[in-house]
Amino acid sequence: MARLRRETHTAYSEAASMRLRAAWLYYNQGLTQKDVAERLGLSRSTVIRLLDEAMKRSEVQIWISEGVDTCVELAIRLEKAYGLDEAVVVPAPRDNSAAALASSVGLALGQFLSEVVQDDMTIGVGWGRTMTASLGSFRPPRREKCKVVSLLGGIVAVHQTNPIDYTWRFAGQLGAECYMFLAPLLVDSVKTKRALIEQCGLNTIYDLAENLDLAVVSCGDIGPHSTSLSEGFISKAELDRLIAAGCVCDTMFNFLDEEGRSVDHKLNERVMSVDLDTLRQAKHIVLSSGGAHRAVAIRATIRRVGCNTLITDETAAKELLRLNEPS
Repeated sequence: MARLRRETHTAYSEAASMRLRAAWLYYNQGLTQKDVAERLGLSRSTVIRLLDEAMKRSEVQIWISEGVDTCVELAIRLEKAYGLDEAVVVPAPRDNSAAALASSVGLALGQFLSEVVQDDMTIGVGWGRTMTASLGSFRPPRREKCKVVSLLGGIVAVHQTNPIDYTWRFAGQLGAECYMFLAPLLVDSVKTKRALIEQCGLNTIYDLAENLDLAVVSCGDIGPHSTSLSEGFISKAELDRLIAAGCVCDTMFNFLDEEGRSVDHKLNERVMSVDLDTLRQAKHIVLSSGGAHRAVAIRATIRRVGCNTLITDETAAKELLRLNEPS
């Protein structure tokens, strides 16, 4: 299957971000259609079609007038700074709460996935508030022979995020075959983890994860307002030990330092998730997370598993660019 790149994937070329790029360059920057085509590496006829579609969808009137030109510029800079195929940057919500950020970034994620998922894909999904929020805008055409694979285990007491529900609903809206990671998020020992994988059927999950066409994950920061702490996944004492070990990031409940390396903590050995080095082999990786406070975590995740498409908000984008500046 071809990678989800603009120059090789028709559905990806016609995604909302590409329409906005063409509209921004044409209407706000005053480039000719020929100039826009050369800048984006498209034919002039494709640019005309994108501009026409943007006008029909009222994106020129609504988005461009509300400052998305800044977001598009940030996206272009992020792509260059972090070697991304695509960055999608949304305006920061007025209410900068975790729920508002998840809703804003999740909306963009759902729209993106609606347009890029194709037939015969094997899709690995993590979970979190941002990914749950994406279901509100995930409206894909019916696809054939798709598989949706959960990449990590679940939790007993659900507060805001139900990982099993997310995977099931995502697969249901797509009409896909669903593979659930039916195990607790944490087990008591490496021995138990191996037994569950080898003797309880979870090896199917791990086998599928080795050949993902698309992986969709999020990441969280480590601090007093981290999802892992607020949801009760870890204790305050464990959080303090993780911070002391250099942890800045929670990616699929794998705890990483600034460079994306796994920190020296027993939690990393006991988590029921697909290995991050396996995740790195996916043909296309989508990372979605927002908020300036998560920029360090986003960067650590990119360093560990890579990223083809980053979906974030403008506050995180600005901080990511600042972090990438020479000291």
